[in-house]
Amino acid sequence: MAEAFNRRRALTIMAAVAGLPLIPFAGRARAAVAPVTWQGQALGAPATLILNQPDKAEAETLVARVVAEVRRLEEIFSLYRPDSVLSELNRTGALATPPADLVDLLGHCRTAWETTGGAFDPTVQPLWMLYARHFQGLGADPSGPDGRALTQALSMVGFGGVHVNRDRIAFAKAGMALTLNGIAQGYITDRVVALLRDAGVTSSLVEMGESRAIGAKADGSPWRIGLAESEMGEEPEIVLPVIDKAVATSSASGFHFDTSGRFGHILDPRQGAVPPLYHRMSVVAPSATMADAFSTAFSLMKQEDIRAVATAAPEMTVDLSTADGRHFRFGRTL
Repeated sequence: MAEAFNRRRALTIMAAVAGLPLIPFAGRARAAVAPVTWQGQALGAPATLILNQPDKAEAETLVARVVAEVRRLEEIFSLYRPDSVLSELNRTGALATPPADLVDLLGHCRTAWETTGGAFDPTVQPLWMLYARHFQGLGADPSGPDGRALTQALSMVGFGGVHVNRDRIAFAKAGMALTLNGIAQGYITDRVVALLRDAGVTSSLVEMGESRAIGAKADGSPWRIGLAESEMGEEPEIVLPVIDKAVATSSASGFHFDTSGRFGHILDPRQGAVPPLYHRMSVVAPSATMADAFSTAFSLMKQEDIRAVATAAPEMTVDLSTADGRHFRFGRTL
């Protein structure tokens, strides 16, 4: 049976605002001005909002607007709510007059799918369900699903079979299904950032499953985003200085279908479960949407292919550690 989990990826995000860490590391620090901080959940992931806003009443009003926006987007994107728009699409295979946010997000999915040669593919859901059902069964074969079942599930995977326009979304085959867990938290983060910018916010850290900074900290220094493979880690492996950028991290250790840890949650849409190449995969990009998608896809790609994408992309940095403990950084210098 699969391990219990409450987050798609295992990582620790440690963000310092005005010198005060959300999760302590590298000693103690003091904040000159206390920010307004909200903590909750977005699509089942821990969520945090830090506002450097001198008017506390206005900040609290903004927090309420953010919470309402997150709730609205969850009603569209949640895979685990039976009443969500995504759940309806997966049940019926087609959706008339889809929400504009779903159409927009699927456009980002197509970009990531094309850029990564299919390594990012939200139609991987039938494959995910195959592994989940297999290992939830009594006496499950520890070597995984049989070849026939795997071939059948893979025949349902392929984003080219998702037809999208502003009037309709439809699957090309019965049995296809989408999961947006590899990109929706980034999209929600970006929507919250847009809401705050429109309200005049110039200094904030938004963490809705992925992190994105608005401007710098109140004192003008970069936000510090600490990255670690495990949620239980007390200190980060790497601390990244970030101004007006997003950071997303994926780790193969975040969830396993089996108790032995052989079959992880980052499934290759082209062949199913594969041995993990990386211990941690982190992406810094202008938007959390694309950082989220690429951190997922890069976990399945060779380093030379990751380097090619990162070099061609504007303002992208990839920071990774391999399964054998080596560390590499590609793309734009931070």
